[in-house]
Parts: sequence; C-alpha cells; structure tokens
Amino acid sequence: MSVINISCYKFVALADREVLKTDLASRCLELGLKGTILLAPEGINVFLAGSRAAIDAIVAHLRSDPRFADLAPKESLSAEPPFKRMRVRLKKEIITMKHPLIRPEAGRAPSVAAATLKQWLDRGMDDAGRPVVMLDTRNDYEVAAGTFDQAVDYGIGVFSEFPLRLAAHCADYAGKTVVSFCTGGIRCEKAAIHMKEIGIESVYQLEGGILKYFEEVGGAHYRGDCFVFDEREGVGADLQPASGRLHR
Repeated sequence: MSVINISCYKFVALADREVLKTDLASRCLELGLKGTILLAPEGINVFLAGSRAAIDAIVAHLRSDPRFADLAPKESLSAEPPFKRMRVRLKKEIITMKHPLIRPEAGRAPSVAAATLKQWLDRGMDDAGRPVVMLDTRNDYEVAAGTFDQAVDYGIGVFSEFPLRLAAHCADYAGKTVVSFCTGGIRCEKAAIHMKEIGIESVYQLEGGILKYFEEVGGAHYRGDCFVFDEREGVGADLQPASGRLHR
C-alpha cells in the first residue's frame, strides 16, 4: 500500500480564505494530490491522499504558514487514493454545528491523550476517581460502523442536532467525567466546548479522535471499524481499509 492518506484540522481565524484557496488548490494539483480541503472563518480541515513525497511537501507547505505550524496529520495507508478529485472549498464552518457562540479558535476545551484514556478505561475511572463516560458525537450511520464499548450516542443524523439532544441529558453526567469523541477531533472539540458552557463540570475531548487513538494504542475498548468520509468507507484499528460498503 503506497498511498498515504492524511487528515488534520486547525481551529484558527482565517480572514484570507480566497487567497488560501487559490494557493492550496494550485499546490495540491502540482503535487498530484487528491482529496478535500475545507476553509472557513473558524479554521481549516484537510483530507488528502498521494505519494509520500507529495504528502510531505504539502504538509511542509501548510506548516510554513505560522497559523498552521502545529498541524499534526493522522496517517493511514491504502493501495489507491480514496478520492476521485482534488477540491478546495469555502465553508461557513469546517464542521456544521449552527451554534455561532461556540468558537474553538478562541480557546480549546481540555483534552485527553489516547494513552491516558486507555488507562482510564482499563480501570473504569479517571485519575480523580470519577466514572468515565464515552460520548460519541458522530452521526448514527458512523456509530453503526463501530464505537467504544458502552459509549453513549444520541442517534443524530447531523451534528447540528447534537446540542438539542444533549440538553435533555445534562443531569446524566453529574459526578462523572465525560470524554467526547469523533473520527478526527473536530466535532468532539466543538461538543466539549459546548458541554463546558452549559455547565457539565468534567469534560474532555479525545485528542485527535478515534484515528489518533487507533494510531497510538490500537483498538483497546473499541468495537468495529471507524467510518471515514472517503471511498474506503471505514478503517480498522490497524488503520487499514475495512471491507464492505457501509454508507454512501
């Protein structure tokens, strides 16, 4: 498997999106990359596939912009690019929540690293002795492909439904530590900020999402595959493409 697939994002204020779009579209086409880059006032979201040299070149190019200097792409392999074309798109949000007061670019929610989360799940409590609740912030069809053991999810069809569904369950988390998670970290970061703002006391986001968890600790406490929004449709805990058509 010679194709490198990367995903990464950064919540950061972007006032020059048209210029960025032109620059990144040109650079990606020159490098023969395929995938999607989303640019919004709140930040950037990147899904790209290509050769090792091309991926290294675009990551270096992105990091040359001080706003993206700390981008930390998650990698996986495939035999062919899981995208048909290269697109750079302008969006209102890099992930739609429809809560304009939730501004991750202004400050992050607390996060927990994969290795620490595994330790918590191994013993059933965090370092303070609180029970740990895993909260899946993804859509229902993504959850169906796989999720953490005993994770809570609200059966949402789109992420913008999450705040309303959560509102009816805030009391469920009293005295517990909630770890929000998603595929790569974007949704669970917004969700964690929202949960803090509505008064849920102990909240963390899983740093880097499920894909980073797979990369660092494997599939411990996770069942099934992780749905991904490309032609692979899912990856296993070994980050290899999963078989079968899950959703289209």
